[in-house]
Parts: sequence; structure tokens; C-alpha cells
Amino acid sequence: MERVDVAIVGGGPAGSSAAHAAASDGADALVLEKGVPRADRDGLGPDSTDAAGILDYWVDIMGIHPDEFDDGVIQRELDRAEFRGPSASATLNNTGIDSSYDAFGYTFHRARFDDWLRDRAEAAGAEYRVGASVRGVDTDLETEPGGSTPRHTVRLAGDDPIGADFIVLADGPQRTVTNRVLDEYLPAGDGGSDRLSPPEANHIAYQEYRRVPPEVYEEVDGAIVFWWGVIPGDTAYPWIFPNADGVCRIGLTMPIGMDIDAFDADAYELLSADDESIPSGSTYIRRLLEWQYGDEYDVEEAFPVVEDAGKRDGTETYPISSTRPIDSPTRAGIAVVGGAMGTTSAFHEGGDHVAVRTGAIAGELAAAGDLAAYNRRWKESIGDEIVRNITMADMVGDYEPADWDRIIGAADAMLAAQTDGGLLAQPYRSGWESLKLLLGYKWNKRYTKREYVTIAADEYVY
Repeated sequence: MERVDVAIVGGGPAGSSAAHAAASDGADALVLEKGVPRADRDGLGPDSTDAAGILDYWVDIMGIHPDEFDDGVIQRELDRAEFRGPSASATLNNTGIDSSYDAFGYTFHRARFDDWLRDRAEAAGAEYRVGASVRGVDTDLETEPGGSTPRHTVRLAGDDPIGADFIVLADGPQRTVTNRVLDEYLPAGDGGSDRLSPPEANHIAYQEYRRVPPEVYEEVDGAIVFWWGVIPGDTAYPWIFPNADGVCRIGLTMPIGMDIDAFDADAYELLSADDESIPSGSTYIRRLLEWQYGDEYDVEEAFPVVEDAGKRDGTETYPISSTRPIDSPTRAGIAVVGGAMGTTSAFHEGGDHVAVRTGAIAGELAAAGDLAAYNRRWKESIGDEIVRNITMADMVGDYEPADWDRIIGAADAMLAAQTDGGLLAQPYRSGWESLKLLLGYKWNKRYTKREYVTIAADEYVY
């Protein structure tokens, strides 16, 4: 049987970062990636999707400065975020959180980012194997790392199994392998997989790559733009993000399984009274463009889809984890990282920075021969970010369009009143609505380490 120190399931940002960290510290690290095609990638790679981008303080969480990337990874440097409601708007020019990166953030080309992370891992000595579909992991808890027989046996489809002392699960928010592995360590009847992926809370995201008129590109260049309160659903919102060469990613996030009859169509800008069900992502995007630019442009002619971009024909559809993060069964020599552990967020969607960081922590500890510190280390590194995300999601979960206009208007007043810092870190008083926002955030932020995880470390049974 082939034997490695660390077997990593999934070759996205978390998996590649785990491999890089493990190999850099002298471990024999193997990434097992099943591989999927993309229109903008020559070969097979992870099931990646272009992210919104990286904010300034996310650079420090991720631990990789953009100056390190190959040419073409960075698409646009950002100087602001624009939050738009049905009629109100606010512009954030500073997150207010200390950062070593001078700009507001950047957007990037996800396939090139993945390829760069893979090259970095391989340069450190890791092996990245594409076309390896993992069927499961068998573990002998009586076996110690470094023994004559491996603690873990990774079963592959159509190939020989692989032995490993440590397993890093980095198979993304769909958790096709993670669910099966973790069920072995949860009490019988506990419903671990259901807790990891509750069907009533799943979100879906959809985006299109469109070339936009020069005047429109100039308007949004340097900005990430979000619309809130224009489509129904818990933390549902459309967006526009600039890429290079006049191309923008235009998309949205929304829960699945919603009933159109539960919403007043007249209250939402992108719903129609004639809708018999929740519109598709493509319908929402067309309506967004018609609403914003239809008076001046023929949208389908002036905003063509770039068919050789993204996953397929200029479009991408992908799941977003709607659960809170989980601890890992580290006593079994297993760490769950990135989207598989629930670090992506239906509120702001960004997950690459925490995926890279959690993967790097797991790889470093696995190379040292002991994962015991992993659950503590990831909380120390990304706990504030996770709490910020779930706090804001809790606060706005029941908002309707009028609520978004009030809160965005309050945020705009806060930003106008402040002298330095930023909205994320230090909102200033500006009227009753601003006070409610500030107090609500501070109240909801009182999560303990146990409260913001879906599965805590002491729930695992060995």
C-alpha cells in the first residue's frame, strides 16, 4: 500500500494550503483531487468558483500578500464597497480593521489563484494528484502516527488505497467525503450529516461573466457593489464585481427551497406579480441589469455574456455552506478545513482567506505529528471573522426591503459622522437607527467558542 504522512482530500485553497504547509515542514503530503473542467482552465482542477475578492484585513488572515501572486491572478485593486438598498445607499472606503495591505482589497481570477496555490504546494515538495476520487476513509484508532501500519486508509474509486497518518478533509461546502467520515465519530442517531447540511438552510449562488459598456465599467471599477432588500430570502443579495478588461462578474446569493407565495412581490424590486415561483439566477440578473441600466442600454446587446470565462459558457452555479463552522475530531488524526468545516458564509460569501488559513494550520500541525491544537488554533486565527459573519447574518435574517433602506441609510449616516476608522470596526452614533445597529451588533457578538460551532470537539465519540 502506498503510504504518506498526510493525505489531503480536495485540492482547492484549503487543501493546497495544507499541502504547502505540511511539505514545507518536511512531511510527505499528498493532495487527492477528483478534478473538474472549467472553460478558463487548460487542465482539470478543483471545483472552484470565482470569489468576490479579498478585503484588506483578509490579506493578513490568509497570510499571503498579493505581491506574491503570478501575473493574471489579481484582476482589479479595490478602493470601496457600495451597499445599495431599494432606495438608500452607502459607500465604505475603509474597513476600519488594521491591515498590512494598503488598498481596500482586490478581485482575482479563481482558476489562476488555485493553480498558483497548487504550484506553491508542489514547489514545497507536496504531490498533487488529479483524477483521484475518494470514496471513504477507514481509521484504526489504536494505531499511533509513524507506526508500521497507517492509522488511516483512504479508499479510492478504481485505484489502490492509500495509507496515511493524518487526514485533512478539504472537500468544500458540499462535504461529500467529510459527511461520511464525521458520521463515524458522532453518537448513533445524532444525525451528523443533517447537522452539517440542513436542507432548510442551504444557499445557492449564481453568477455570469459579462462585458459591460465602458461607462458602466468606469462607474463600478474599483468597487464591489451589493444590493440588499431587492430579492427575497435570508441574506439574499445580487452583486457586481469588476474583473479585468471591461468584464464584470454579476451574480447573486439566495436560499433554496423558498415559496414565492410567502413574499409580497410588490415589495421586492426584482420580483414580478406574474412570478409563479422564485425566479432563476439568470432571470434575476437580467432584471437587475434592466432595472439599473435598461433606460440607457439594450441589456442583452450591451452586456454580452463572456462564454469562454468561468466554469461553463460564462456562468457559474455553486453551493454556499449555510451552517456555522465545526470542530474536528483531532484525536482521530483528522482535521476539517475550509468550506468543508463551514467557513464560507451566506452573509458575505467570502471564504478563500479562511480556507487558506485553516488549511495552513492543519498542514503545519500534521507535519509536527499532532493535531490536538487545531480546534484552538483556528478559533484564535479566524474566530473574530466567523463571529462577525454569523452576528450580521443573525441580525438581518428577518429584514424586509424597508428594513434594508433604514439600515443602509443609518450606515451612511454613521460613515458621514465618523472621523476615522471604518464601519466594520467602529460605527459612530447617528440617530436612533444607528444606535440600534451598534447595540444589536455588540449584543449578538457575545458568542462563546462553543456557541458558534455546529459540532463541538467534545461531541465526538472515539
